[in-house]
Amino acid sequence: MKKTPYTVVVLLQALPGKEDELRAALIELVAPSLKDKGCINYDLHESLDNPGKFMFYENWESKEDHQLHFNTPHVQALGSRLHELGEGELNLTFWEQAK
Repeated sequence: MKKTPYTVVVLLQALPGKEDELRAALIELVAPSLKDKGCINYDLHESLDNPGKFMFYENWESKEDHQLHFNTPHVQALGSRLHELGEGELNLTFWEQAK
């Protein structure tokens, strides 16, 4: 039986004037994250209604794989910069496909 992916939606809002810098930092995160254990997809989107608002739509083979992703050097590097680029708290929600 095929396992249901563990889906994560992450919302981030750039600080005013930091939109381009945050966009570049988030784009840099995509390629290495796709190589992380258990990553199925790691899609970055930018809001059409709210410039500077970004969303990651991620699917992982397991919750444990997603948790390991947080300890990778590429995620840690971005995490140390979020306070200078992003506004407010990182908004993460967790999902699974309805059956």
